[in-house]
Amino acid sequence: MRTYHCFWLLFWAGQPHQSFLTPLSKRTSGFPEKEKVLVLSGNSRQDLHRSKRSWMWNQFFLLEEYTGTDYQYVGKLHSDQDKGDGSLKYILSGDGAGDLFIINENTGDIQATKRLDREEKPVYILRAQAINRRTGRPVEPESEFIIKIHDINDNEPMFTKDVYNASIPEMSDVGTFVVQVTATDADDPTYGNSAKVVYSILQGQPYFSVESETGIIKTALLNMDRENREQYQVVIQAKDMGGQMGGLSGTTTVNITLTDVNDNPPRFPQSTYQFRAPESTPLDSPVGRIKANDADVDENAEIEYSITEGDGYDMFGITTDKDTQEGIITVKKALDFESKNLYILKVEATNTHVDPRFLYLGPFKDSATVRIQVEDVDEPPMFSRPAYIMEVKEDVPLNSVIGTVTAQDPDAAKNPVKYSVDRHTDMDRVFNINSGNGSIFTSKPLDRETLLWHNITVIAAEINNPKQSSRVPVFIKVLDVNDNAPEFAMFYETFVCENAKAEQLIQTLSAVDKDDSYNGHQFSFSLAPEAASSSNFTLQDNRDNTAGIFTRKTRYNRHETSTYFLPVVISDNDYPIQSSTETVTIRVCACDHRGKMLSCNAEALIHPTGLSTGALIAILLCIIILLVTVVLFAALRRQRKKEPLIISKEDIRDNIVSYNDEGGGEEDTQAFDIGTLRNPEAIDDNKLRRDIVPETLFMPRRTATARDNTDVRDFINQRLKENDTDPTAPPYDSLATYAYEGNGSVAESLSSLESVTTDGDQDYDYLSDWGPRFKKLADMYGSMDSDKDS
Repeated sequence: MRTYHCFWLLFWAGQPHQSFLTPLSKRTSGFPEKEKVLVLSGNSRQDLHRSKRSWMWNQFFLLEEYTGTDYQYVGKLHSDQDKGDGSLKYILSGDGAGDLFIINENTGDIQATKRLDREEKPVYILRAQAINRRTGRPVEPESEFIIKIHDINDNEPMFTKDVYNASIPEMSDVGTFVVQVTATDADDPTYGNSAKVVYSILQGQPYFSVESETGIIKTALLNMDRENREQYQVVIQAKDMGGQMGGLSGTTTVNITLTDVNDNPPRFPQSTYQFRAPESTPLDSPVGRIKANDADVDENAEIEYSITEGDGYDMFGITTDKDTQEGIITVKKALDFESKNLYILKVEATNTHVDPRFLYLGPFKDSATVRIQVEDVDEPPMFSRPAYIMEVKEDVPLNSVIGTVTAQDPDAAKNPVKYSVDRHTDMDRVFNINSGNGSIFTSKPLDRETLLWHNITVIAAEINNPKQSSRVPVFIKVLDVNDNAPEFAMFYETFVCENAKAEQLIQTLSAVDKDDSYNGHQFSFSLAPEAASSSNFTLQDNRDNTAGIFTRKTRYNRHETSTYFLPVVISDNDYPIQSSTETVTIRVCACDHRGKMLSCNAEALIHPTGLSTGALIAILLCIIILLVTVVLFAALRRQRKKEPLIISKEDIRDNIVSYNDEGGGEEDTQAFDIGTLRNPEAIDDNKLRRDIVPETLFMPRRTATARDNTDVRDFINQRLKENDTDPTAPPYDSLATYAYEGNGSVAESLSSLESVTTDGDQDYDYLSDWGPRFKKLADMYGSMDSDKDS
């Protein structure tokens, strides 16, 4: 261990007097046994007074990382006021005082109690003071002194990273910068070589080197190839003490990766490829895959394939699979074994990203030969056309041939073919086909006006293998024949005024024809021969497919003739000429002076005592409605007798209670007790109805108590009147029963419907006056009356 000498600090104090101080000339290892005090003297008259002396101090030095068993001695404090009688006391304060540094208060000796580390704290500043033990007053001013920690080489260099990662392109030149590593040393760089770091490479030669002072790593070998080796691990050492023996050191690892450059061209592993493809291969379907190998990666290994030459240059195409970098050969045109069964192609593979620095290595492309063998398959028959269009006149006779389709087997065997019509496209079986020669003929009459186009499908199948079949659409257009006569465009019913004048236009006619005319329809109009001379009207053809009806005379009488029927002949000019006779209905009407129709009804004047047709129809409808109403009413009454009023169990109304009990007839006096009717006082009028909630709550009205001898009929009539005028009665129909058997016939109806009837039975005798049309109705109601009378 090195021995360090430090100055002892002496403190002297005394009364003011002349004195000289001789400073310490050198560092000692302890306090001197005797201080010399020099007294200054001079020729001056004035007396020299000695002022109070401040602390005299110097720096103390301690060695860090002290390993001794005793406390490390720092130094000694002493005052010249100290007589050695123990009257003074030394006090230490500041950094670490009392804990890290202690002082003997009697002698002033300072010691360090713990091992010190310069890297934690290199300098300690303390303050010292001497006080009178008895009075507690300081005898010297307080002063500061410094304790410095001397460094030793106790810290090894530390790298900023445990592991460095770096990359450089492959094939880099020697001396290419890779990465710089940095190590730091916590020792004092100003004291010796403890913090002077030197770098060296422990692992990674001869590929890499490191600069000893800067830590820069560079390549040291030429043409390092990634395809041979991609990863390198380099170990770098940092050593202090300038790299001398005895210095401390630290290491780090540098992982260096060679990145790829395009220094390898694509190469096919074989010069010839052979594939087979059936002639039925669909378009754009793959035939085979080829691949050129490239030792590079990523974009440097991307390859583009192309067909450069060959007899199938236009029959096949090739694309690149971006995931696998394979070339996919596909079919561009349909293959035919019978036409050509072997294709030879030349395929080239080229890098898409070429590095000009490595073009000296050769062309970055390669080529190979591809042979494609076309295989024969059993193909279905092929029609001579993709679709057929035929025309036929609508008046063609049955079984007439309208056209022929042709199909043949494309295979070398040339198997015979049979034809048929797909009946899903000809549900009515209008057409048929000869299975041997493909001629299509009609089997049912045609009508262009019903259906203009017939779209059928013809099937051609091999006789030996019916599964091999193909289809072709056949469009058959039905041509028009003039087989329809023209007719009115609408139903014409017009009128003529009684005060009409001669040659007055009363109606314009137009016609239509279902047939098709290439040059347009040309219709001619004329009166039928039987009406041409005797008609009261004339017809004028306007030569524009319209005609006008004119009056022939002045004034018409609707009482003499109310309706005229005018037959009109319409003809077309096509071949063969078709004509038809249409009838125009003309009614004679009464009009005002402006020609506005007032009335066309003449029956009221002709038969003043009878009824018009409209009135009779209205009466008949009323009678039918009345009969239907009576039948429904009777059915409802019958149903009401058979079914209880309340059928649903969930109905909350309780104003009707059905017991489903049938009495014993007229002699049964126990079936119904009418004592309540004879004792009106027993009725509780205060009870409100529970089947409805009245909008306004009315106080129940108590009727006057009937006398005991009041007749039941009077009582029921009174209750009926009260119910009719009761504002709390329900707004809907509710069954109200008035059980009363009067003094008259025992067959009297007890229904409330009869009780409110005020009109007598209706007399239907007038029906017999209506004529024979109402005889049946008069007999029905007349017989009912006769039955009632009897």
